[in-house]
Amino acid sequence: MYLRKVRVKGKTYWSLVETYRTERGPRQRIISYLGDTDARTGKGVKAAAEDQPRVSQCVLFDEDLPSDWQEIDLRRVQTQRPRGFGDWWVGLWLLNKLGLTDKLEDLMPSGREDVPWWATTITSVLCRMCEPSSELRIAETLYERSALPDLLGIPVDKINDDRLYRTLDHLLPHKAEIEQHLAGRMGSLFGIEYDLLLYDVTSTFFEGTCTANAAARRGYSRDQRPDCKQVNIALVVSRCGMPLAVEVFPGNTHDSKTVNQIVTTVEARYGKADRVWVMDRGMVSEVNVSFLKEGGRRYILGTPKSHLKQFEKQLAESDWITVRDGVEAKLCPAPGGDEMFILCRSADRTKKEQAMHTRFEEKIEASLIKIAETCTIRKRTPVQVATQIGRLLQRNSRAAALFSATIKEAEDGSARLTWLKRTEWQDWARLSEGCYLLRSNITDWTADELWKAYIQLTQAEAAFRIQKSDLALRPVWHQLEKRVEAHIFICFLAFVLWKTLGQICSAAGLGDEPRVVLDELKEIRLVDVIMTTKNGTTIRRRCITQPSREQAILLKHLGIRLPKQLKVTENVV
Repeated sequence: MYLRKVRVKGKTYWSLVETYRTERGPRQRIISYLGDTDARTGKGVKAAAEDQPRVSQCVLFDEDLPSDWQEIDLRRVQTQRPRGFGDWWVGLWLLNKLGLTDKLEDLMPSGREDVPWWATTITSVLCRMCEPSSELRIAETLYERSALPDLLGIPVDKINDDRLYRTLDHLLPHKAEIEQHLAGRMGSLFGIEYDLLLYDVTSTFFEGTCTANAAARRGYSRDQRPDCKQVNIALVVSRCGMPLAVEVFPGNTHDSKTVNQIVTTVEARYGKADRVWVMDRGMVSEVNVSFLKEGGRRYILGTPKSHLKQFEKQLAESDWITVRDGVEAKLCPAPGGDEMFILCRSADRTKKEQAMHTRFEEKIEASLIKIAETCTIRKRTPVQVATQIGRLLQRNSRAAALFSATIKEAEDGSARLTWLKRTEWQDWARLSEGCYLLRSNITDWTADELWKAYIQLTQAEAAFRIQKSDLALRPVWHQLEKRVEAHIFICFLAFVLWKTLGQICSAAGLGDEPRVVLDELKEIRLVDVIMTTKNGTTIRRRCITQPSREQAILLKHLGIRLPKQLKVTENVV
Protein backbone atom coordinates (compact mmCIF):
# COMPACT_ATOMS: atom_id res chain seq x y z
CA MET A 1 0.00 0.00 0.00
CA TYR A 2 1.06 3.58 -0.55
CA LEU A 3 -0.28 7.14 -0.36
CA ARG A 4 -1.27 8.92 -3.57
CA LYS A 5 -1.16 12.73 -3.47
CA VAL A 6 -3.58 14.70 -5.63
CA ARG A 7 -3.62 18.49 -5.97
CA VAL A 8 -6.92 20.13 -6.93
CA LYS A 9 -7.29 23.93 -7.08
CA GLY A 10 -4.29 24.50 -4.91
CA LYS A 11 -5.35 21.97 -2.24
CA THR A 12 -3.69 18.64 -1.48
CA TYR A 13 -5.77 15.52 -1.05
CA TRP A 14 -4.66 11.98 -0.16
CA SER A 15 -5.84 8.49 -1.03
CA LEU A 16 -4.65 5.16 0.36
CA VAL A 17 -3.94 2.93 -2.65
CA GLU A 18 -3.18 -0.79 -2.86
CA THR A 19 -1.37 -2.60 -5.67
CA TYR A 20 -2.64 -6.07 -6.54
CA ARG A 21 -1.93 -8.68 -9.19
CA THR A 22 -4.25 -9.71 -12.02
CA GLU A 23 -3.89 -11.93 -15.07
CA ARG A 24 -3.25 -8.77 -17.14
CA GLY A 25 -0.58 -7.45 -14.81
CA PRO A 26 -0.47 -5.22 -11.70
CA ARG A 27 -3.39 -2.91 -10.99
CA GLN A 28 -4.15 -0.29 -8.33
CA ARG A 29 -7.29 0.28 -6.32
CA ILE A 30 -8.19 2.95 -3.80
CA ILE A 31 -8.68 1.57 -0.31
CA SER A 32 -9.72 4.83 1.32
CA TYR A 33 -10.11 8.53 0.48
CA LEU A 34 -8.32 10.43 3.23
CA GLY A 35 -9.08 13.93 2.03
CA ASP A 36 -6.97 16.85 3.30
CA THR A 37 -5.73 15.11 6.47
CA ASP A 38 -3.59 16.87 9.02
CA ALA A 39 0.16 16.25 9.20
CA ARG A 40 0.04 13.85 12.15
CA THR A 41 -2.56 11.56 10.60
CA GLY A 42 -0.82 11.67 7.24
CA LYS A 43 2.44 10.52 8.76
CA GLY A 44 0.73 7.74 10.63
CA VAL A 45 -1.00 6.46 7.52
CA LYS A 46 2.21 6.69 5.51
CA ALA A 47 4.14 4.68 8.11
CA ALA A 48 1.45 2.02 8.27
CA ALA A 49 1.19 1.77 4.50
CA GLU A 50 4.94 1.53 3.90
CA ASP A 51 6.46 -0.71 6.52
CA GLN A 52 4.14 -2.44 8.93
CA PRO A 53 2.72 -5.98 8.68
CA ARG A 54 -0.59 -6.01 6.84
CA VAL A 55 -2.46 -7.76 9.63
CA SER A 56 -1.58 -4.91 11.97
CA GLN A 57 -4.33 -2.42 11.12
CA CYS A 58 -4.45 -0.95 14.61
CA VAL A 59 -1.67 1.62 14.07
CA LEU A 60 -3.33 3.66 11.32
CA PHE A 61 -4.92 6.30 13.51
CA ASP A 62 -4.64 7.47 17.10
CA GLU A 63 -7.58 6.99 19.41
CA ASP A 64 -10.21 9.75 19.09
CA LEU A 65 -9.95 12.13 22.03
CA PRO A 66 -12.02 15.14 23.08
CA SER A 67 -9.08 17.40 22.20
CA ASP A 68 -5.36 17.26 21.57
CA TRP A 69 -4.51 18.45 25.08
CA GLN A 70 -5.83 17.28 28.42
CA GLU A 71 -4.79 18.11 31.97
CA ILE A 72 -3.85 14.82 33.69
CA ASP A 73 -4.14 13.99 37.37
CA LEU A 74 -0.67 12.51 37.88
CA ARG A 75 -1.68 10.73 41.09
CA ARG A 76 -4.11 8.55 39.15
CA VAL A 77 -1.83 7.45 36.29
CA GLN A 78 -1.41 3.68 36.19
CA THR A 79 -0.35 0.87 33.86
CA GLN A 80 -2.19 -2.38 33.23
CA ARG A 81 -1.66 -5.69 31.44
CA PRO A 82 2.04 -5.68 30.53
CA ARG A 83 2.55 -8.33 27.84
CA GLY A 84 5.12 -9.45 25.33
CA PHE A 85 5.45 -7.40 22.18
CA GLY A 86 8.93 -7.24 20.62
CA ASP A 87 9.31 -10.87 19.52
CA TRP A 88 5.70 -11.08 18.31
CA TRP A 89 6.15 -7.94 16.23
CA VAL A 90 9.32 -9.39 14.71
CA GLY A 91 7.41 -12.57 13.86
CA LEU A 92 4.71 -10.57 12.04
CA TRP A 93 7.40 -8.58 10.27
CA LEU A 94 9.01 -11.82 9.05
CA LEU A 95 5.64 -13.17 7.86
CA ASN A 96 5.14 -9.96 5.92
CA LYS A 97 8.63 -10.13 4.44
CA LEU A 98 8.03 -13.67 3.22
CA GLY A 99 4.59 -12.80 1.87
CA LEU A 100 3.19 -15.66 3.90
CA THR A 101 0.22 -13.72 5.29
CA ASP A 102 -0.98 -12.88 1.77
CA LYS A 103 -0.42 -16.46 0.61
CA LEU A 104 -2.32 -17.98 3.51
CA GLU A 105 -5.22 -15.59 2.99
CA ASP A 106 -5.34 -16.47 -0.71
CA LEU A 107 -5.30 -20.20 0.02
CA MET A 108 -7.65 -20.06 3.04
CA PRO A 109 -10.22 -17.33 2.24
CA SER A 110 -12.66 -16.27 4.93
CA GLY A 111 -15.95 -18.11 5.04
CA ARG A 112 -18.66 -18.45 7.66
CA GLU A 113 -16.19 -19.04 10.50
CA ASP A 114 -15.87 -16.37 13.21
CA VAL A 115 -12.10 -16.17 12.81
CA PRO A 116 -10.43 -16.76 9.42
CA TRP A 117 -8.39 -19.93 9.28
CA TRP A 118 -5.41 -18.05 7.88
CA ALA A 119 -5.39 -15.82 10.97
CA THR A 120 -5.41 -18.74 13.42
CA THR A 121 -2.66 -20.36 11.33
CA ILE A 122 -0.55 -17.25 11.85
CA THR A 123 -1.31 -17.46 15.57
CA SER A 124 -0.09 -21.06 15.75
CA VAL A 125 3.08 -20.36 13.76
CA LEU A 126 4.03 -17.29 15.81
CA CYS A 127 3.39 -19.10 19.09
CA ARG A 128 5.59 -21.96 17.90
CA MET A 129 8.37 -19.52 17.04
CA CYS A 130 8.21 -17.18 20.03
CA GLU A 131 7.06 -19.44 22.86
CA PRO A 132 6.46 -23.06 21.79
CA SER A 133 3.34 -24.39 23.48
CA SER A 134 0.48 -26.80 23.07
CA GLU A 135 -2.81 -25.62 21.59
CA LEU A 136 -4.37 -25.90 25.04
CA ARG A 137 -1.81 -23.59 26.65
CA ILE A 138 -2.10 -21.11 23.78
CA ALA A 139 -5.85 -20.92 24.32
CA GLU A 140 -5.74 -20.78 28.11
CA THR A 141 -2.88 -18.37 28.83
CA LEU A 142 -0.32 -17.64 26.13
CA TYR A 143 -2.48 -15.83 23.58
CA GLU A 144 -3.86 -13.45 26.20
CA ARG A 145 -0.38 -12.75 27.62
CA SER A 146 1.00 -11.83 24.20
CA ALA A 147 0.43 -8.83 21.96
CA LEU A 148 -1.31 -10.99 19.32
CA PRO A 149 -4.88 -9.94 20.25
CA ASP A 150 -3.91 -6.32 19.55
CA LEU A 151 -1.81 -7.06 16.46
CA LEU A 152 -4.20 -9.51 14.80
CA GLY A 153 -7.46 -8.04 16.10
CA ILE A 154 -8.75 -11.46 17.18
CA PRO A 155 -10.58 -11.33 20.54
CA VAL A 156 -9.16 -13.52 23.29
CA ASP A 157 -12.43 -15.42 23.71
CA LYS A 158 -12.31 -16.44 20.03
CA ILE A 159 -9.08 -18.41 20.45
CA ASN A 160 -9.77 -21.84 21.92
CA ASP A 161 -8.10 -25.21 21.60
CA ASP A 162 -10.85 -26.63 19.38
CA ARG A 163 -10.40 -23.80 16.84
CA LEU A 164 -6.63 -24.27 16.88
CA TYR A 165 -7.01 -28.02 16.32
CA ARG A 166 -9.37 -27.46 13.39
CA THR A 167 -6.89 -24.96 11.94
CA LEU A 168 -4.49 -27.87 11.46
CA ASP A 169 -7.13 -29.66 9.37
CA HIS A 170 -7.59 -26.62 7.12
CA LEU A 171 -3.86 -25.92 6.73
CA LEU A 172 -2.55 -29.34 5.69
CA PRO A 173 -4.18 -29.52 2.20
CA HIS A 174 -2.20 -26.41 1.18
CA LYS A 175 1.20 -27.71 2.29
CA ALA A 176 2.72 -28.16 -1.19
CA GLU A 177 1.63 -24.71 -2.42
CA ILE A 178 2.98 -23.02 0.71
CA GLU A 179 6.34 -24.78 0.41
CA GLN A 180 6.61 -23.72 -3.23
CA HIS A 181 5.80 -20.13 -2.34
CA LEU A 182 8.37 -20.03 0.45
CA ALA A 183 11.09 -21.57 -1.69
CA GLY A 184 10.58 -18.92 -4.35
CA ARG A 185 10.37 -16.09 -1.85
CA MET A 186 13.49 -17.12 0.08
CA GLY A 187 15.33 -17.59 -3.19
CA SER A 188 14.56 -14.03 -4.29
CA LEU A 189 15.22 -12.48 -0.86
CA PHE A 190 18.58 -14.11 -0.20
CA GLY A 191 19.75 -15.18 -3.66
CA ILE A 192 19.49 -18.87 -2.78
CA GLU A 193 20.15 -21.32 -5.59
CA TYR A 194 18.76 -24.76 -4.92
CA ASP A 195 21.56 -26.45 -6.85
CA LEU A 196 22.65 -28.57 -3.88
CA LEU A 197 20.04 -30.20 -1.65
CA LEU A 198 20.80 -31.74 1.72
CA TYR A 199 18.54 -34.57 2.84
CA ASP A 200 18.33 -36.14 6.29
CA VAL A 201 15.84 -37.99 8.49
CA THR A 202 15.08 -37.81 12.20
CA SER A 203 12.30 -39.07 14.46
CA THR A 204 9.97 -37.65 17.07
CA PHE A 205 8.02 -39.61 19.64
CA PHE A 206 4.46 -39.54 20.97
CA GLU A 207 2.88 -39.35 24.36
CA GLY A 208 -0.13 -41.65 24.33
CA THR A 209 -1.18 -44.85 22.63
CA CYS A 210 -1.79 -43.35 19.15
CA THR A 211 -4.23 -46.12 18.22
CA ALA A 212 -5.83 -43.85 15.59
CA ASN A 213 -2.52 -43.10 13.86
CA ALA A 214 -1.37 -45.78 11.44
CA ALA A 215 2.00 -44.03 11.00
CA ALA A 216 2.84 -44.23 14.73
CA ARG A 217 5.22 -47.17 14.99
CA ARG A 218 8.14 -48.25 17.11
CA GLY A 219 11.49 -48.01 15.37
CA TYR A 220 15.01 -46.68 15.72
CA SER A 221 14.62 -43.68 18.05
CA ARG A 222 17.04 -40.76 17.74
CA ASP A 223 15.53 -39.44 20.98
CA GLN A 224 16.50 -42.52 23.02
CA ARG A 225 12.82 -43.30 23.61
CA PRO A 226 12.38 -46.83 22.19
CA ASP A 227 9.46 -47.27 24.60
CA CYS A 228 7.35 -44.76 22.67
CA LYS A 229 5.77 -44.89 19.24
CA GLN A 230 7.20 -42.43 16.77
CA VAL A 231 7.11 -41.03 13.24
CA ASN A 232 10.09 -40.24 11.03
CA ILE A 233 10.55 -36.73 9.66
CA ALA A 234 12.36 -36.19 6.36
CA LEU A 235 13.74 -32.69 5.70
CA VAL A 236 15.29 -31.19 2.56
CA VAL A 237 17.32 -27.98 2.97
CA SER A 238 19.57 -25.84 0.80
CA ARG A 239 23.33 -25.65 1.26
CA CYS A 240 22.86 -22.72 3.67
CA GLY A 241 20.22 -24.57 5.67
CA MET A 242 17.08 -22.88 4.32
CA PRO A 243 14.25 -25.46 4.42
CA LEU A 244 12.68 -26.55 1.15
CA ALA A 245 10.36 -29.46 1.99
CA VAL A 246 9.31 -31.70 4.87
CA GLU A 247 7.59 -35.08 4.77
CA VAL A 248 6.41 -37.54 7.42
CA PHE A 249 6.92 -41.33 7.27
CA PRO A 250 5.83 -44.19 9.56
CA GLY A 251 8.08 -44.61 12.59
CA ASN A 252 9.43 -48.01 11.50
CA THR A 253 10.54 -46.85 8.02
CA HIS A 254 14.24 -47.31 7.33
CA ASP A 255 15.97 -44.15 6.10
CA SER A 256 16.88 -45.73 2.79
CA LYS A 257 13.20 -46.45 2.04
CA THR A 258 12.38 -42.72 1.98
CA VAL A 259 14.80 -41.62 -0.74
CA ASN A 260 12.70 -42.50 -3.79
CA GLN A 261 9.60 -40.67 -2.53
CA ILE A 262 11.47 -37.56 -1.39
CA VAL A 263 13.46 -37.16 -4.60
CA THR A 264 10.38 -37.76 -6.73
CA THR A 265 8.29 -35.30 -4.70
CA VAL A 266 10.87 -32.51 -4.90
CA GLU A 267 11.37 -33.01 -8.64
CA ALA A 268 7.63 -32.98 -9.29
CA ARG A 269 7.27 -29.79 -7.28
CA TYR A 270 10.32 -27.83 -8.41
CA GLY A 271 11.35 -29.48 -11.64
CA LYS A 272 14.12 -31.90 -12.47
CA ALA A 273 17.01 -29.46 -12.52
CA ASP A 274 20.71 -30.28 -12.46
CA ARG A 275 20.88 -30.62 -8.68
CA VAL A 276 23.32 -32.42 -6.41
CA TRP A 277 21.75 -34.60 -3.73
CA VAL A 278 23.73 -34.97 -0.51
CA MET A 279 22.76 -37.76 1.90
CA ASP A 280 24.42 -39.60 4.77
CA ARG A 281 25.28 -43.29 4.85
CA GLY A 282 21.90 -44.28 6.33
CA MET A 283 20.33 -43.53 2.92
CA VAL A 284 22.77 -45.63 0.94
CA SER A 285 21.64 -48.85 -0.67
CA GLU A 286 22.38 -50.27 -4.09
CA VAL A 287 18.74 -49.77 -5.02
CA ASN A 288 18.93 -46.06 -4.18
CA VAL A 289 22.24 -45.58 -5.98
CA SER A 290 20.76 -47.21 -9.09
CA PHE A 291 17.65 -45.02 -8.80
CA LEU A 292 19.76 -41.85 -8.64
CA LYS A 293 21.93 -42.96 -11.55
CA GLU A 294 19.03 -43.95 -13.78
CA GLY A 295 17.44 -40.54 -13.45
CA GLY A 296 20.68 -38.79 -14.38
CA ARG A 297 20.88 -37.29 -10.91
CA ARG A 298 24.14 -36.24 -9.33
CA TYR A 299 24.87 -37.26 -5.76
CA ILE A 300 27.37 -37.23 -2.90
CA LEU A 301 26.69 -40.01 -0.40
CA GLY A 302 28.15 -41.19 2.86
CA THR A 303 29.29 -44.80 2.74
CA PRO A 304 29.35 -47.47 5.50
CA LYS A 305 32.74 -47.73 7.19
CA SER A 306 32.86 -51.44 6.41
CA HIS A 307 33.70 -50.48 2.80
CA LEU A 308 36.96 -48.88 3.94
CA LYS A 309 38.67 -52.29 3.82
CA GLN A 310 38.61 -52.11 0.03
CA PHE A 311 40.89 -49.06 0.21
CA GLU A 312 43.47 -50.36 2.69
CA LYS A 313 46.33 -49.67 0.29
CA GLN A 314 45.24 -46.08 -0.39
CA LEU A 315 44.87 -45.44 3.34
CA ALA A 316 48.52 -46.32 3.91
CA GLU A 317 49.79 -44.04 1.14
CA SER A 318 50.94 -40.48 1.82
CA ASP A 319 49.28 -38.55 -1.03
CA TRP A 320 46.58 -36.95 1.15
CA ILE A 321 45.35 -33.41 0.41
CA THR A 322 44.53 -31.03 3.27
CA VAL A 323 40.97 -29.72 2.79
CA ARG A 324 40.72 -27.99 6.17
CA ASP A 325 42.81 -27.77 9.33
CA GLY A 326 42.88 -31.28 10.73
CA VAL A 327 41.04 -32.85 7.77
CA GLU A 328 42.62 -34.65 4.80
CA ALA A 329 41.08 -36.30 1.75
CA LYS A 330 41.99 -38.10 -1.45
CA LEU A 331 40.14 -39.28 -4.56
CA CYS A 332 39.93 -42.96 -5.47
CA PRO A 333 38.30 -43.60 -8.86
CA ALA A 334 35.93 -46.55 -8.95
CA PRO A 335 36.34 -49.31 -11.57
CA GLY A 336 34.61 -48.19 -14.77
CA GLY A 337 35.18 -44.49 -14.10
CA ASP A 338 31.51 -43.58 -13.55
CA GLU A 339 31.93 -43.01 -9.81
CA MET A 340 34.47 -41.48 -7.47
CA PHE A 341 35.19 -42.52 -3.90
CA ILE A 342 36.53 -39.93 -1.51
CA LEU A 343 38.67 -41.07 1.42
CA CYS A 344 38.54 -38.64 4.33
CA ARG A 345 40.56 -38.53 7.55
CA SER A 346 39.93 -36.25 10.52
CA ALA A 347 42.54 -35.64 13.24
CA ASP A 348 39.87 -34.95 15.88
CA ARG A 349 37.96 -38.04 14.89
CA THR A 350 41.17 -40.09 15.05
CA LYS A 351 41.82 -39.02 18.65
CA LYS A 352 38.24 -39.77 19.61
CA GLU A 353 38.25 -43.28 18.10
CA GLN A 354 41.67 -44.06 19.57
CA ALA A 355 40.41 -43.09 23.03
CA MET A 356 37.30 -45.24 22.57
CA HIS A 357 39.28 -48.28 21.43
CA THR A 358 41.73 -47.90 24.31
CA ARG A 359 38.94 -47.57 26.86
CA PHE A 360 37.05 -50.63 25.63
CA GLU A 361 40.26 -52.64 25.28
CA GLU A 362 41.22 -51.96 28.89
CA LYS A 363 37.72 -52.72 30.09
CA ILE A 364 37.54 -56.08 28.27
CA GLU A 365 41.03 -57.12 29.37
CA ALA A 366 40.36 -56.32 33.04
CA SER A 367 37.11 -58.30 32.90
CA LEU A 368 38.79 -61.30 31.25
CA ILE A 369 41.46 -61.34 33.97
CA LYS A 370 38.74 -61.31 36.61
CA ILE A 371 36.81 -64.14 34.91
CA ALA A 372 39.97 -66.26 34.62
CA GLU A 373 40.73 -65.75 38.33
CA THR A 374 37.17 -66.69 39.24
CA CYS A 375 37.51 -69.96 37.32
CA THR A 376 40.47 -70.96 39.50
CA ILE A 377 38.63 -70.13 42.74
CA ARG A 378 35.33 -71.91 42.14
CA LYS A 379 34.09 -74.44 39.67
CA ARG A 380 32.35 -72.99 36.61
CA THR A 381 31.23 -74.81 33.50
CA PRO A 382 32.49 -73.79 30.04
CA VAL A 383 28.92 -72.82 29.06
CA GLN A 384 28.65 -70.39 31.97
CA VAL A 385 32.00 -68.78 31.15
CA ALA A 386 31.21 -68.56 27.42
CA THR A 387 27.88 -66.87 28.18
CA GLN A 388 29.58 -64.32 30.44
CA ILE A 389 32.26 -63.55 27.85
CA GLY A 390 29.63 -63.18 25.12
CA ARG A 391 27.78 -60.59 27.17
CA LEU A 392 31.05 -58.78 27.93
CA LEU A 393 32.02 -58.51 24.26
CA GLN A 394 28.50 -57.44 23.28
CA ARG A 395 28.59 -54.56 25.77
CA ASN A 396 32.00 -53.45 24.50
CA SER A 397 31.66 -54.13 20.80
CA ARG A 398 34.08 -51.36 19.76
CA ALA A 399 37.06 -53.52 20.71
CA ALA A 400 35.45 -56.98 20.81
CA ALA A 401 37.16 -58.17 17.62
CA LEU A 402 40.57 -57.52 19.20
CA PHE A 403 40.27 -60.49 21.57
CA SER A 404 40.26 -64.20 20.79
CA ALA A 405 39.18 -66.17 23.89
CA THR A 406 39.65 -69.92 24.34
CA ILE A 407 37.73 -71.92 26.97
CA LYS A 408 38.94 -75.41 27.84
CA GLU A 409 37.39 -77.98 30.12
CA ALA A 410 39.64 -79.38 32.91
CA GLU A 411 39.54 -82.97 34.11
CA ASP A 412 37.14 -82.05 36.92
CA GLY A 413 34.74 -80.43 34.43
CA SER A 414 35.61 -76.84 35.37
CA ALA A 415 36.43 -74.18 32.79
CA ARG A 416 39.83 -72.66 32.10
CA LEU A 417 40.08 -69.37 30.19
CA THR A 418 42.92 -68.09 28.03
CA TRP A 419 42.92 -65.32 25.44
CA LEU A 420 45.14 -63.39 23.05
CA LYS A 421 44.98 -60.13 21.11
CA ARG A 422 44.76 -60.13 17.33
CA THR A 423 47.60 -57.98 16.04
CA GLU A 424 46.00 -57.73 12.59
CA TRP A 425 42.93 -56.07 14.15
CA GLN A 426 45.15 -53.61 16.01
CA ASP A 427 47.01 -52.72 12.82
CA TRP A 428 43.77 -52.13 10.90
CA ALA A 429 42.27 -50.10 13.75
CA ARG A 430 45.31 -47.80 13.87
CA LEU A 431 45.21 -47.36 10.10
CA SER A 432 41.47 -46.67 9.79
CA GLU A 433 40.85 -44.61 12.94
CA GLY A 434 39.37 -41.24 12.05
CA CYS A 435 38.70 -42.27 8.44
CA TYR A 436 35.40 -42.32 6.57
CA LEU A 437 34.33 -42.84 2.97
CA LEU A 438 32.14 -40.89 0.53
CA ARG A 439 31.00 -41.80 -2.97
CA SER A 440 29.82 -39.59 -5.82
CA ASN A 441 29.12 -39.73 -9.54
CA ILE A 442 30.56 -36.20 -9.93
CA THR A 443 33.92 -36.93 -11.50
CA ASP A 444 35.02 -33.38 -12.39
CA TRP A 445 35.16 -31.98 -8.83
CA THR A 446 38.22 -32.00 -6.60
CA ALA A 447 38.38 -33.85 -3.29
CA ASP A 448 38.20 -30.47 -1.56
CA GLU A 449 34.96 -29.51 -3.37
CA LEU A 450 33.29 -32.87 -2.79
CA TRP A 451 34.16 -32.94 0.90
CA LYS A 452 32.96 -29.36 1.47
CA ALA A 453 29.68 -30.13 -0.28
CA TYR A 454 29.11 -33.23 1.86
CA ILE A 455 29.97 -31.48 5.12
CA GLN A 456 27.10 -29.05 4.45
CA LEU A 457 24.88 -31.94 5.59
CA THR A 458 25.45 -30.61 9.10
CA GLN A 459 22.96 -27.86 8.14
CA ALA A 460 20.18 -30.45 8.02
CA GLU A 461 21.30 -31.92 11.34
CA ALA A 462 21.32 -28.43 12.86
CA ALA A 463 17.79 -27.88 11.54
CA PHE A 464 16.56 -30.92 13.46
CA ARG A 465 18.32 -29.78 16.63
CA ILE A 466 16.68 -26.35 16.42
CA GLN A 467 13.23 -27.81 15.80
CA LYS A 468 13.56 -30.26 18.69
CA SER A 469 15.03 -27.80 21.19
CA ASP A 470 14.13 -24.18 20.40
CA LEU A 471 10.84 -24.96 18.62
CA ALA A 472 9.86 -27.88 20.92
CA LEU A 473 8.86 -30.31 18.16
CA ARG A 474 8.83 -33.20 20.64
CA PRO A 475 6.98 -34.89 22.17
CA VAL A 476 3.89 -34.95 19.98
CA TRP A 477 0.56 -35.06 21.82
CA HIS A 478 -1.73 -35.25 18.78
CA GLN A 479 -3.21 -38.68 18.13
CA LEU A 480 -4.67 -38.31 14.61
CA GLU A 481 -2.34 -38.93 11.68
CA LYS A 482 -3.25 -35.81 9.67
CA ARG A 483 -2.98 -33.54 12.68
CA VAL A 484 0.45 -34.95 13.47
CA GLU A 485 1.53 -34.04 9.93
CA ALA A 486 0.02 -30.57 10.30
CA HIS A 487 1.74 -30.07 13.68
CA ILE A 488 5.09 -30.93 12.09
CA PHE A 489 4.30 -28.54 9.22
CA ILE A 490 3.57 -25.73 11.72
CA CYS A 491 7.01 -26.40 13.23
CA PHE A 492 8.44 -26.29 9.70
CA LEU A 493 6.88 -22.87 9.06
CA ALA A 494 8.21 -21.57 12.38
CA PHE A 495 11.64 -22.87 11.38
CA VAL A 496 11.36 -20.96 8.09
CA LEU A 497 10.80 -17.75 10.07
CA TRP A 498 13.71 -18.72 12.32
CA LYS A 499 16.11 -19.25 9.40
CA THR A 500 14.87 -16.09 7.67
CA LEU A 501 15.69 -14.06 10.78
CA GLY A 502 19.06 -15.83 10.92
CA GLN A 503 19.83 -14.83 7.33
CA ILE A 504 18.84 -11.22 8.00
CA CYS A 505 20.93 -11.14 11.19
CA SER A 506 23.93 -12.56 9.34
CA ALA A 507 23.61 -9.99 6.54
CA ALA A 508 23.37 -7.21 9.15
CA GLY A 509 26.50 -8.37 10.96
CA LEU A 510 24.59 -9.63 14.01
CA GLY A 511 25.76 -13.23 13.86
CA ASP A 512 23.50 -16.12 12.89
CA GLU A 513 21.77 -16.99 16.17
CA PRO A 514 18.14 -15.80 16.06
CA ARG A 515 17.42 -16.93 19.64
CA VAL A 516 19.75 -14.27 21.05
CA VAL A 517 17.98 -11.57 19.03
CA LEU A 518 14.49 -12.77 19.99
CA ASP A 519 15.40 -13.05 23.67
CA GLU A 520 16.65 -9.46 23.62
CA LEU A 521 13.67 -8.02 21.76
CA LYS A 522 11.04 -9.94 23.73
CA GLU A 523 11.81 -7.62 26.65
CA ILE A 524 10.02 -4.86 24.73
CA ARG A 525 6.54 -4.86 26.24
CA LEU A 526 3.08 -3.62 25.38
CA VAL A 527 1.29 -1.92 28.28
CA ASP A 528 -1.99 -0.10 28.80
CA VAL A 529 -1.46 3.36 30.29
CA ILE A 530 -4.54 4.65 32.12
CA MET A 531 -4.74 8.42 32.68
CA THR A 532 -7.53 10.32 34.40
CA THR A 533 -7.98 13.98 33.55
CA LYS A 534 -8.84 16.72 36.03
CA ASN A 535 -12.41 16.78 34.71
CA GLY A 536 -12.81 13.03 35.32
CA THR A 537 -12.34 11.71 31.75
CA THR A 538 -10.40 8.44 31.54
CA ILE A 539 -7.90 8.10 28.71
CA ARG A 540 -6.44 4.73 27.82
CA ARG A 541 -3.31 4.46 25.73
CA ARG A 542 -1.79 1.19 24.50
CA CYS A 543 1.93 1.98 24.48
CA ILE A 544 5.10 0.12 23.59
CA THR A 545 7.96 0.42 26.06
CA GLN A 546 10.95 2.43 24.91
CA PRO A 547 13.67 0.11 23.54
CA SER A 548 16.95 0.06 25.42
CA ARG A 549 20.11 1.20 23.68
CA GLU A 550 21.02 -2.39 22.79
CA GLN A 551 17.51 -3.15 21.54
CA ALA A 552 17.46 0.03 19.46
CA ILE A 553 20.74 -0.97 17.81
CA LEU A 554 19.34 -4.41 16.97
CA LEU A 555 16.17 -2.93 15.49
CA LYS A 556 18.14 -0.44 13.43
CA HIS A 557 20.44 -3.09 11.99
CA LEU A 558 17.48 -5.34 11.19
CA GLY A 559 15.55 -2.51 9.57
CA ILE A 560 12.56 -2.96 11.89
CA ARG A 561 10.56 0.06 13.04
CA LEU A 562 8.28 -0.23 16.06
CA PRO A 563 5.12 1.85 16.48
CA LYS A 564 4.97 4.03 19.57
CA GLN A 565 1.46 2.96 20.45
CA LEU A 566 -1.46 0.88 19.20
CA LYS A 567 -5.07 1.87 18.95
CA VAL A 568 -7.16 0.66 21.88
CA THR A 569 -9.73 -1.88 20.71
CA GLU A 570 -11.69 -3.10 23.68
CA ASN A 571 -13.22 -6.14 22.01
CA VAL A 572 -9.87 -7.91 21.71
CA VAL A 573 -9.34 -8.26 25.47
